[in-house]
Amino acid sequence: MPKPFSEHRTIAVPTGNSILAQCRKPSGWLGRFILWKMNRQHSQLTDWGLTHISIGQSDTILDVGCGGGRTVSVLAAAASQSKVYGLGCSHEGVAASTRNNAPAIASGHVQIRQESVSQLPFSDGMFDLVTAVETHYYWPDLPADLREILRVPKPGGVLVSIAEAYKGANSRMSRLAEKYLDRTGMTLLRADEHCALFENAGYQASR
Repeated sequence: MPKPFSEHRTIAVPTGNSILAQCRKPSGWLGRFILWKMNRQHSQLTDWGLTHISIGQSDTILDVGCGGGRTVSVLAAAASQSKVYGLGCSHEGVAASTRNNAPAIASGHVQIRQESVSQLPFSDGMFDLVTAVETHYYWPDLPADLREILRVPKPGGVLVSIAEAYKGANSRMSRLAEKYLDRTGMTLLRADEHCALFENAGYQASR
């Protein structure tokens, strides 16, 4: 008579802390899901933010914190005669951005790199436009990293930082960010603190 057989499986269920940590540096299967979700959730905000600037077909562009690569795709379509660079700090994010921009990478139109915002691997005055979408919250040293970014635009170049969460703002995203601030390690500032931060780093507001 056959012996009874039982099988025990252990399933790893992500905790709230692990999910929140994935927003800073995605990794593994959960990181891939977070990147996919970011591409979807940030798309409307990104498109709105980019309507406030003019992107030339020959503009050379850097997207800092490129996430799943959706913003790079949008920028590459607009700057069709130049080159767009995506920069990410995590292996999983760079892999996702690479997959989502594979044809443009193959043609030499797009390049995705895993590097730190604190030490950009680009020469001074290289870019017409630098974008940063929902990413500055997690930079290692926000004031210093903004000064490092200021090094790479051309004279008259533009930095566009697009963000939904602000300290004290009456929005769902802002309230959630404040609620879990001690668990995410985000740098969350008021709108006026953002203005002062950019001014102190050497930026000038667009007119």
